[in-house]
Amino acid sequence: MSTAVRTAAPIVYPDSDGQPMADNTRQFRCIVMIQGGLDDLFRNRPDVFVAGDNLWYPVEGHPEIRTAQDVYVVFGRPKGDRGSYKQWEEDGIPPQVVFEVLSPGNRAGEMTRKFEFYVRYGVEEYYLYDPDSGDLNGWRREGAVLREIPAMIGHVSPRLGIRFELLEGELFLYRPDGERFLTYLELAAQRSEEHQKAEQERLLKEKYAAKLRELGVDPGQV
Repeated sequence: MSTAVRTAAPIVYPDSDGQPMADNTRQFRCIVMIQGGLDDLFRNRPDVFVAGDNLWYPVEGHPEIRTAQDVYVVFGRPKGDRGSYKQWEEDGIPPQVVFEVLSPGNRAGEMTRKFEFYVRYGVEEYYLYDPDSGDLNGWRREGAVLREIPAMIGHVSPRLGIRFELLEGELFLYRPDGERFLTYLELAAQRSEEHQKAEQERLLKEKYAAKLRELGVDPGQV
């Protein structure tokens, strides 16, 4: 007589909650600006992981305990692709800094649950920006709670070192060296301008070398 051995079904931690990253172009542009700027800021730090629109699972064995944040930063974890952030596979380190960019589809109840999630599972800094209203709010951890930052304009993140500014409701972030986070289009325009300048310098050098050759001078010897 044989007996069947029952094995527990593996626990599935989905990599998607089925929700879009952003509800509109304005929200998406802001999310990309923040994530890209932070990724560039910490590009030489192999122990800083920057990502966005990932599900974060803080408790092993409980795939129902999760949330997705627009942008998050984890100090003490290596860079690399992840389908989701499973905290127990990351030395138990939670995201220390989280950004949320509101869209018309966000509901007050949803954002309250997210706030409570971040309080419970160890987020140190939480920043919330509404591009439609221009409202910017932030919280810093004090013990077991997240305390609201009284004045966000000019605030410097303790973890990131970046400065927050608002101009007519538009969010601007500044690196510790004073350089502003740029949008994709601004970066493209900057690269185009740099390319044009390099091309102009190349043409001037070629013109100068040709003139030297006319005078019987080897440009390589000058």
